[in-house]
Amino acid sequence: MTAATGSNDDDRSPIPSGDVSLGEPWDALLVEARNAMIRAYAPYSGYSVGAAALVEDGRTVSGCNVENASYGVTLCAECGLVSSLYATGGGRLTHFVCVDGQGEVLMPCGRCRQLLYEHRAPSMRLLTVSGIKSMDEVLPDAFGPQNL
Repeated sequence: MTAATGSNDDDRSPIPSGDVSLGEPWDALLVEARNAMIRAYAPYSGYSVGAAALVEDGRTVSGCNVENASYGVTLCAECGLVSSLYATGGGRLTHFVCVDGQGEVLMPCGRCRQLLYEHRAPSMRLLTVSGIKSMDEVLPDAFGPQNL
């Protein structure tokens, strides 16, 4: 199946833009990520980002980027998402997506991939610009708590 038909989590097809359905849980997560992106605070770069994820217990958590005049302390959307994860009871992330200011799927940066890695369920899937991928595919040979 293709990403456009949306029923196979193992699909590696590129993600179509527009209103093409990817199936659940991806369609609902895209809506939530886009809603979070609208609430982003990005007065300096103008680059709004929203993120949404499904938690093992069925909750959905989201976050948006919050810029700061001191760019180094800007909070990425993924940081807000992980804060929301713990503020609402903790757990592990099973599905994740983030979007840019136009609502298009965006690949998390390396720092955020590390953050997601540490809060993922073992089988976590990410909706990326090149299809649905596992965490091992987007952060191979990751360094984590097991290495400390």
